[in-house]
Amino acid sequence: MGAGHAHRLYRHGHSPVHGLPAHTKLAAAFAFVVVVVSTPREAMWAFALYAVLLAAVAAAARVPAGFLLKRLLIEVPFVAFAVLMPFVAEGERVHVLGLSLSVNGLWGAWNVLAKGTLGVAASVLLAATTELRELLLGLQRLKLPPLLVQIASFMIRYGDVITDEMRRMRIARESRGFEASGVRHWGVLAKSAGALFIRSYERGERVHLAMVSRGYAGSMPVIDEVTASRAQWSSALALPCAALLVCLLGWVL
Repeated sequence: MGAGHAHRLYRHGHSPVHGLPAHTKLAAAFAFVVVVVSTPREAMWAFALYAVLLAAVAAAARVPAGFLLKRLLIEVPFVAFAVLMPFVAEGERVHVLGLSLSVNGLWGAWNVLAKGTLGVAASVLLAATTELRELLLGLQRLKLPPLLVQIASFMIRYGDVITDEMRRMRIARESRGFEASGVRHWGVLAKSAGALFIRSYERGERVHLAMVSRGYAGSMPVIDEVTASRAQWSSALALPCAALLVCLLGWVL
């Protein structure tokens, strides 16, 4: 799968959560999200317990609250959408602080906020405790189609390559006194984007030819055969199992 590749969401550590195999954490995170989504929206106490479970995982992984909260900002667009729902949804209306709000919209906004936030938090914890290379190997271990794993691997690596190329082009423009300040400079930026596309395409062709010359035939060799013990699976699945119990109580009570 290539050399290790660090990402900004990863937080280096030696906690018990960091030590779990990637495929066990992927399975646990997916199962947890499925359980959260399956929980009735009226069981508000259940979502509070889910948050407590995630907080316990964050504490075990030694992930600071500030680190987690800062990365939860990625869901701001969904928050904005949820805030609008009580105003635009139809059905029974209630008046809060002089505003006419839809009851169905309020429940829908709560549903999106609660489940979305918990899902994003679980994903952030997964990324914070698992290196990117291990995530890709974990997906491969879980029998995800190899072609999809390769596409994800190349996409991530080329994302950094293209970003670095954009930075060098920006420095080159600024060193020549260029500074985009209006519509009249869009032509220069469009030419830069075109040059970036051509360079990226040519680089991809060179990399593909290099891979073929080294024996690439459509599949990447697996260097590290990662396995998980029963104890590791039990530790990883403790989170979704506890969440499943809460979900069942949410449907019964």
